[in-house]
Amino acid sequence: MSDQSPVPEPLKFAYWVPNVSGGLVTSTIEQRTHWGYDYNRELAVLAENNGFEYALTQVRYIASYGADHQHESTSFSLALALATERLRVIAAVHPGLWHPGVLAKWVATADHLTHGRIAINVVSGWLKSEFTALGEPWLEHDERYRRTEEFIRYIRAAWEGTPRDYVGDFYRLHGYDLKPKPLDVPGRGLPEVFFGGNSTAARGVAGRNADWYFSNGKDFDGFTEQVEEVSAHAARAGRTVRFGLNGFVISRDTEAEAREVLREIIDKADRRAVEGFRDAVRQAGKSTADGKGMWADSEFDDLVQYNDGFRTRLIGTPEQIARRAVEYKARGADLLLLGFLHYQEDVANFGSQVLPIIRELEKKVDERLAEGAPAEEAVRAARA
Repeated sequence: MSDQSPVPEPLKFAYWVPNVSGGLVTSTIEQRTHWGYDYNRELAVLAENNGFEYALTQVRYIASYGADHQHESTSFSLALALATERLRVIAAVHPGLWHPGVLAKWVATADHLTHGRIAINVVSGWLKSEFTALGEPWLEHDERYRRTEEFIRYIRAAWEGTPRDYVGDFYRLHGYDLKPKPLDVPGRGLPEVFFGGNSTAARGVAGRNADWYFSNGKDFDGFTEQVEEVSAHAARAGRTVRFGLNGFVISRDTEAEAREVLREIIDKADRRAVEGFRDAVRQAGKSTADGKGMWADSEFDDLVQYNDGFRTRLIGTPEQIARRAVEYKARGADLLLLGFLHYQEDVANFGSQVLPIIRELEKKVDERLAEGAPAEEAVRAARA
């Protein structure tokens, strides 16, 4: 048996697809981006040529926090995948608005069309009016997560081998024989299932069911706490989970310039839209038994980037951003999910200016980790 530790995989990168109007910050600052397909097709090609492996297509069915127009996530994801060669596209979907058997069928077909580059991000739902406007029942917080757990298990049961009965509290599967199955992609297994949520219920669902756990923007301690808890749930279920972290990137020649951009974004925040969003999500954490959930401790400034992306602090010079990204990797991040102000320019800048530094720092950190150094010591060595 070899004494050598496995070489860590390179940090992966995803970007938020701007398929909803208003950009990634709820602010009147100029955002050189567009929610239309032509813009997004060009962006997808640019992203896959600048180090991005994944693109996450948002899901919204009605206007909220300034996003007055929204393209549907699954069809948009498939179109972007067909316009690219390597990019893996993640479609966000809602249990309660999708039947899991129908979604399993869609994913299987999309998987064949894209040669295995389709994944889903299962979103339990926080916007009550989105369900009630469509005439669907609104469940209380922990019930939404119980339904999500059945939803994921039902989809996996449909993707796997022989037909069988599956009887739960929300869904029934009676010998559903899905053909064709998703592709057998070497090293992947079934299509990837991403999932997020800060609450206790969400962390349990993630550990027991998801391939990837998405964290909202967090500082080092907040992210570490989530990694430890979700990993413990996964270990009890005899499985492992990989981790993605949301962040908003502002890369400039100097830290002062980057901080000035952040200040302008917040100063020009659409206060009415941000406050409306805050009111809508406030119940997400407070409706849980222990008061812990998405946005439960988010301040106004955090919510201007609606997934707390500023809190990850990927803001500064390319070197500062790269060092922070590698520190998150040392603490368990496998993927960074990124948003930008001016998408095409900023994605190209990330690929040419930030990513090369990340790859150099990764080599130093991985060498120290392979020697048995603790994560903190390995990161300190990379700073030297």
